[in-house]
Amino acid sequence: MKDVVALGELLIDFAPVSTDEAGYPTLKAQPGGAPGNFLAALQKYGCATALIGKVGDDAFGHLLKGTLDEIGIDTTGLVVDPAVFTTLAFVTLDATGNRSFSFARKPGADTCLTGDEVDKALLDDCKVFHFGTLSLTSEPARSATQAAVAYAKEQGKLISFDPNLRKPLWPSDEAAKEQIEWGLRQADIVKISDEEIEFLWGISPEEGAQKLLKEYGVRLVYATLGPKGCHVANRNGSCEVPSPTGLHVIDTTGAGDIFGGSAMSQFLRLGKAPEELTVEELRAITRFACCAASLSTQTHGGINSVVPEAEVRAIF
Repeated sequence: MKDVVALGELLIDFAPVSTDEAGYPTLKAQPGGAPGNFLAALQKYGCATALIGKVGDDAFGHLLKGTLDEIGIDTTGLVVDPAVFTTLAFVTLDATGNRSFSFARKPGADTCLTGDEVDKALLDDCKVFHFGTLSLTSEPARSATQAAVAYAKEQGKLISFDPNLRKPLWPSDEAAKEQIEWGLRQADIVKISDEEIEFLWGISPEEGAQKLLKEYGVRLVYATLGPKGCHVANRNGSCEVPSPTGLHVIDTTGAGDIFGGSAMSQFLRLGKAPEELTVEELRAITRFACCAASLSTQTHGGINSVVPEAEVRAIF
């Protein structure tokens, strides 16, 4: 049985490594996409994983599939489609390593996944099903995602959700809010950022976590606070866990996804329901995830930036 199956985008992140005198960047291609980053952390920290998604039958699509195969993520649910191009994301970084995105995705392969292409056998054979909102931005991937979530819930799987807001991919803020709200109402476990909570409701991370627990039926909430760490909560209580200090940040691409996958890996080791975790267990899970995510920012990219567990434990 797989520990976690994720559905969603697998893409190439082009990140700047230098800039010429006219301001044009030299870009390095990196394997990425939030579900891929999420699963890479899980796989690195001892979990069995699989990805459901679509890439193009092109050089980048084959590279991405090869990367997942190499690190052990099951790609039997990854469709390679000759009719569409692999999605590309172009990342720009500011002086502190924070990034913004533009996308070549009109359409990209990830948006073209159909319901018939979703491998339900993978959903039958997992503990947790994870998804985000990039597969909800347009059809046919939106309907495929919604059907996969419904099927996983029918099979009694834990549902994990990350809003992963990327405003350039939505026709309007209202459209983004509608789909994020839908995703939140499906989920048992949510990883959401302080910026996403502000976008949705204009309230604090702590208030957002309580809103999700009390109004949306979520059982475990990680409200990430950027470089400050994370506020984590379930019905037994809450705490705030700081990120480690003194690290040189180069690129934050994928750090939130790596946080989510790292937290999930530690949660699964405990073998408890999300609402049964004690505050001390919440603190330990979240500290590990903060350390893993922070260490990943010391190099470029997402999937390839997950560090070995021994390095995480060394600063835990």
